[in-house]
Amino acid sequence: MHKRMTITLDEAVYDGLYRIVGKNRMSQFIEDLLRPHVLDTAMDDGYRAMAADTQREAEALEWSNALSGDVADEAR
Repeated sequence: MHKRMTITLDEAVYDGLYRIVGKNRMSQFIEDLLRPHVLDTAMDDGYRAMAADTQREAEALEWSNALSGDVADEAR
């Protein structure tokens, strides 16, 4: 969900933003700049890095599959 917000900028800054980014992309540009400063994305970045490590993912899958085999053999 998006929220509407009114901000005040120096006229020169606004003109530069308008010229470089364009009227229809200003909100997204500002959000992209602010996001890493206001949200804790360190954990997200870590998960992305782990998912990109195919060797680690293969080992994790093997380990996970072995655990499910252990549970099936367990007495109930």
